[in-house]
Amino acid sequence: MTSRTVTLLDVARAARVSKSTVSDALQGSGRVAAATRDRVRAVAEELGYRPNSAARRLRRSSTGAIGLHLPRTATRLDYYMNLAFGAVERAQEEGFDVVLLAPTGAAGGGDSKGSPDSTGPTSLTNPTSLTSPVGRAATPSGPIASRVDGLLVIDPEVDDSAVPGLLDGGVPVVTGERYLGPTATPTGAVICDNAASLTALLDHVAERGARHPAVLAPAGTSAWATALRATADSWARERKVAVALRTVPFAATPGEAEETTLALLRTDPSVDAVICAPDGAAPGVLRAAATLGRPVGPGALRAAAPHARTATEPGARARTPLLVASCVDGTATRSAEPPVTAVDLRPAAYGRACAELLCDILAGRTTPDTVRRHAWALETRAST
Repeated sequence: MTSRTVTLLDVARAARVSKSTVSDALQGSGRVAAATRDRVRAVAEELGYRPNSAARRLRRSSTGAIGLHLPRTATRLDYYMNLAFGAVERAQEEGFDVVLLAPTGAAGGGDSKGSPDSTGPTSLTNPTSLTSPVGRAATPSGPIASRVDGLLVIDPEVDDSAVPGLLDGGVPVVTGERYLGPTATPTGAVICDNAASLTALLDHVAERGARHPAVLAPAGTSAWATALRATADSWARERKVAVALRTVPFAATPGEAEETTLALLRTDPSVDAVICAPDGAAPGVLRAAATLGRPVGPGALRAAAPHARTATEPGARARTPLLVASCVDGTATRSAEPPVTAVDLRPAAYGRACAELLCDILAGRTTPDTVRRHAWALETRAST
């Protein structure tokens, strides 16, 4: 059926069910048996059926769009770019466009899991599915409910003044990570176990021989930032291991990470592992290690162990090896020399998961207050 548009009737005939059953199965409404729903969806996919978005909007008084609110620095960050396009891809499968909500410029630390690159602020725009940033009329002071059917709010910060208005905007809201503020709670959330991911990194470097790790933890009031700082402290207490904790900006550049690491290692040369939070900043840690003559990697750590000097002996600082890891994987960690061990947060899949939960709530396929978990993976590389 490539010569014309596939219709609901075509799907109904091929699946041997009624047109209304096809409609209910594809929209997740009505009383359709799970087996029938799966069969109808499989037939629709095989035939290449695409819903008539205009007709669907008329039937349900829908805008046909969902809003996406990201941290202010997000349009310059690889992590959020991947997340956004994952959300767009999943929303399109449900017939929704995605509208990027412009930042208000209000207080907020620009919380993000990444660091800036040279990409301009318009680089997130996808002409086929993601509009260019809308103006202030689509922020909490404007009629959110008349513009979108629901909202995705990613990494909400307590001190982002836009978030309370979005949560009270009159439409379902799904957050990527929990919102720790005192105002209205979101309709649903997709969360990662951020405490577990940092614990895994700390355990990993300890298993590789590190005895005095350091964490360059993110500033800010998002759930991710809060969890990493708290986990570094609790891991140190539980393991009875000294952890040097330094706070860096969320959008820390490699230069800022380098400066912080140089100061850290000059002050405390016994530090033998540095875990850097912001994606893209870890190469700065590697540069600092090179400047101080600190070889990077577990091989260097093991080779140094039989001939280890105390930190007070001449030359000890220059020869103590260093392990380096990152809380977020990305191009910078994969292409570094040596490649850096990192937590893969799977941002595109995370964006899809957030959009899928919102679509499920809008279609009545799941109940409000649903919280889903998103899996991460530890990618070990030469730096540890």
